[in-house]
Amino acid sequence: MIEKTKKILIVGLGLLGGSYAQSLTRQGYEVFAITRKQSTIDYALEHGMIARGTTEIDARMIGQADIAVFALYPHVFIEWMEKNGKYFKKGAIITDVTGVKCAIVDKIQSLLPEGVEFIGAHPMAGKEVYGIENSNEEMFKGANYIVTPNEKNTPHAIETCKELGRILGFANISELSPQKHDRMIGFLSQLTHCIAVALMTCNDDVNLCKYTGDSFRDLTRIARINEDMWSELFMLNKDILISEIKAFGGELEKLRRAMETDDVETMKNMMRTSTARRAMFDKK
Repeated sequence: MIEKTKKILIVGLGLLGGSYAQSLTRQGYEVFAITRKQSTIDYALEHGMIARGTTEIDARMIGQADIAVFALYPHVFIEWMEKNGKYFKKGAIITDVTGVKCAIVDKIQSLLPEGVEFIGAHPMAGKEVYGIENSNEEMFKGANYIVTPNEKNTPHAIETCKELGRILGFANISELSPQKHDRMIGFLSQLTHCIAVALMTCNDDVNLCKYTGDSFRDLTRIARINEDMWSELFMLNKDILISEIKAFGGELEKLRRAMETDDVETMKNMMRTSTARRAMFDKK
């Protein structure tokens, strides 16, 4: 159990960082934050999401953290740690919300002082909107949370990270290596964003919104995309993502060939497989 006496630092008060702060503060933890904009700090204070916050690098504040959560772009996370990781106290546990792991885990671990531990995590929750004003801890309910330890992590840090996920209200806590995480996310998250983007860019009819139904809206909800963040995530995992795009393209081509050759049975087999696999997502 993470005792209520533990002080929690959040670096980056966007949608996820703000939602973490909202949940943890409500449950009685002392949460403080470092983020870029003063307006974000002001919003968090006004809405009771944090106890205190700053836009400056405050060595004393960093040194007080028992647990630190980083909600930054991968390259910003690394740059921040290069400059400021030295301020964490011995025994501090650092985690993150980053959507790729292999590109950052070893680097972050190499930058930390002795006795400070980084354990990766990925909350599988989000929205197609951004910013602290859209924070909502309710999005964690029913969602998945992946912890990504490697050989350098201690059982204590792994359990602390899992406990953080449970405190936040995630329904399912999983453990994957950074390598397995990136392969899984390449398919489940990054490929789906690629498909949504491609759907929105393959037809430029400005009147589409007048004719569309729920199926197109559902498929393209995530096409409202942060191009800076997602292009970085794609490039950091590009070998895996490219292989997933090829696999998807192969299945789409198989469906096209079935229609072209009047092979209705192949189409039906694909649809039966699709229906059976999708049903697994609806099981309690």
